[in-house]
Amino acid sequence: MATTQRLYMPIISSYNSALFSKPPVSLNTPNYTYHLFGTTFSRIHSHQTPLPTVSRRLFLPSVSGLWDALTGGNSAREAVLAIRRGMLLFRQGDVLGSLVEFDKAIELDPRQKAYLWQRGLSLYYLDRFEEGAEQFRLDVAQNPNDTEESIWCFLCEAKLYGVDEARRRFLEVGRDPRPVMREAYNMFKDGGDPEKLVTAFSSGREHEYFYASLYAGLYYEARNEPDAAKVHLIAACQSLYGSRSDDYMASLAKGWRLKVSLATLVLDLACLAPQLARWQPQPSSASLGSRSSLSPSLMLDNITLSQTIPQHRRLCRYEQPKIHFKRG
Repeated sequence: MATTQRLYMPIISSYNSALFSKPPVSLNTPNYTYHLFGTTFSRIHSHQTPLPTVSRRLFLPSVSGLWDALTGGNSAREAVLAIRRGMLLFRQGDVLGSLVEFDKAIELDPRQKAYLWQRGLSLYYLDRFEEGAEQFRLDVAQNPNDTEESIWCFLCEAKLYGVDEARRRFLEVGRDPRPVMREAYNMFKDGGDPEKLVTAFSSGREHEYFYASLYAGLYYEARNEPDAAKVHLIAACQSLYGSRSDDYMASLAKGWRLKVSLATLVLDLACLAPQLARWQPQPSSASLGSRSSLSPSLMLDNITLSQTIPQHRRLCRYEQPKIHFKRG
């Protein structure tokens, strides 16, 4: 997903064009390309020492620092920092907190809004689908070749209007250079079999299997098939890429898995509650003094939930639960 900030485009247009456009083909050096969220970046190798690939996600904050130094743009710099905080909070499972930071970034620098696809993801997971769809449509207007933003707009609108209407509203974008995203895009746009998508890339590269599983699960979620969605979203999280990568989308899959883990834990504790209520462990005189009985009380430690997030869509930080007993 594109993160180019409009604020910097007039200043760095010539340099940006040179950096992100396809370089001339050399007779002596091969030309490779790197693809990220529908955008193609050039990777040019010299005879011996390769030049490092520069991502827009890394490049633009650096340019923003230079621009701030020249212009004193404190608001723009603070907006970039707010976006970084929001992304970190999302990775940690604090979806509502991430949205607060993204909105703060927009307040500081309104021009950021058209590029904040991360905000769209937070809105989706807060069940604020209309705002999420608006965010993704703004993003696609700025980057008409972004496959994933088109898909996420569909996911938001499928929750609002149903799959058929969302498909009629589908945002068509340019051809994605990644095979897995081309197939995923066609599945959402025209309808298709998520199982075939996963099978087609099950023996492919690690990131291809991850994205095939992720979008297969999300497709099932759009069709209100939670059991099938769970299978593929957990598979995405447990894949090598999903478990090891620092990809923002990998953190999204992990958050979904943690949500499922918490729901399972709560159900297990609900089943155990009657047995625990009848269990009266022998208290020690040192800890209770004259008290001779305990009233069991279950408490879960280290679970962070936002009360405003609907129960069935929460992302959370989760550690091994602890059972405590309070004095009766």
